[in-house]
Amino acid sequence: MTDSPVKETAKDAGRRRFLTAGLATGGALAASALVPARAIAQGADPLIAEVQPWAVQLGDGVDAHPYGTPISFESDVIRRNVPWLTAETMSSINFTPLHQLDGIITPNGVCFERHHAGSIELSKADYRLMINGLVEQPLVFTYADLERFPRENRICFLECAANSGMEWAGPQLNGAQFTHGMIHNVAYTGVMLKDLLAEAGVKPEGKWLLAEGADASAMTRSIPMEKALDDCMVAFRMNGEALRKEQGYPARLVVPGWEGNMWVKWLRRLEVGDQPWEQREETSKYTDTLEDGRSRKWTWVMDAKSVITSPSPQAPIRHGKGRLVITGVAWSGRGTVAEVHVTTDGGVNWHQARISGPSLDKSMHRFYYEMDWDGRPMLLQSRAVDSTGYVQPTKDALRRFRGLNSIYHNNGIQTWAVNAEGEAENVEIS
Repeated sequence: MTDSPVKETAKDAGRRRFLTAGLATGGALAASALVPARAIAQGADPLIAEVQPWAVQLGDGVDAHPYGTPISFESDVIRRNVPWLTAETMSSINFTPLHQLDGIITPNGVCFERHHAGSIELSKADYRLMINGLVEQPLVFTYADLERFPRENRICFLECAANSGMEWAGPQLNGAQFTHGMIHNVAYTGVMLKDLLAEAGVKPEGKWLLAEGADASAMTRSIPMEKALDDCMVAFRMNGEALRKEQGYPARLVVPGWEGNMWVKWLRRLEVGDQPWEQREETSKYTDTLEDGRSRKWTWVMDAKSVITSPSPQAPIRHGKGRLVITGVAWSGRGTVAEVHVTTDGGVNWHQARISGPSLDKSMHRFYYEMDWDGRPMLLQSRAVDSTGYVQPTKDALRRFRGLNSIYHNNGIQTWAVNAEGEAENVEIS
């Protein structure tokens, strides 16, 4: 008899007879050599050999959750912040749980946030976007106006310039979520910025664009006109639905491949000028300070980068020795990722990883490396090679050129030390 508290039906009894017959015949349902499944034997796991409550009880109807949410068993897949980073969370960051995701698309509910004065509530009805400065006709668009322009869809990553920034001086945070989680990769829907600028008519001397947000920080960033007319968008949807409040609802700027602080949220104004505003006034800007005190100028593009998300400190090996799938993500602001290499011995031997899924310009790429783990400690690393031929460098290589004063644009190779128990730790090796 079954131990289930639910009364067994004739159909369930038939299923049990089938399973019992399978146990008697033995090898017909044995696990394959590739997949480390448990062979069926006498005293088999009751979770597969016995009828369970969820197989005989009715579940929720289609109207139980009008807006779908993850199942309770996945309630720990959330953004997390580091409380000591800033005095107030309104000007702080939380981190995407990269170690708990797969594929290349980041779900809207776990896309990392970065605010300078907190997220605001601005309705579509109250939204306005001004274009002024060196244009033939200054204009103000409503949200409804934006919807009348031809729409485009683009999958691309958004990475904060400070992603991995705390690792410049050595291992600081123990987890891919915290070392690399200031990034997400989504499908944006919106209108091309060049179409809006064409409507206003950019004058020949208009070489720069100042983008300004509607939040209390009045976030402003200068963008070269060449980039603005190339692939920038004003987006109002992500992954098919309206932007989330924390992602700039109802409309934000999208600047593919460039550092995230330029992707101005709650976009309210675009002013065309003849020079960058940083040269005209004290407009704040992220800078990369070198060892000798000088700063690198206009370091907007995010270079090729990768990280192994599993195994990692927050995603240890739980099944012991045997078949192991190593996985992670790679991306480049200069194009696509052509190759990803994985090492298990700290760079002594490199192996070609398998890139799976679409290979899109300025988008995340998912990679896998399958192996048999014998239980010996590993030093896991990945390195990306982008479509320009650029190879992701080591942290030491970056430090030799840029010192330790900057917290931005750290795209160095990440190392996880995995012990015999499958636990991982953030380390560095020379």
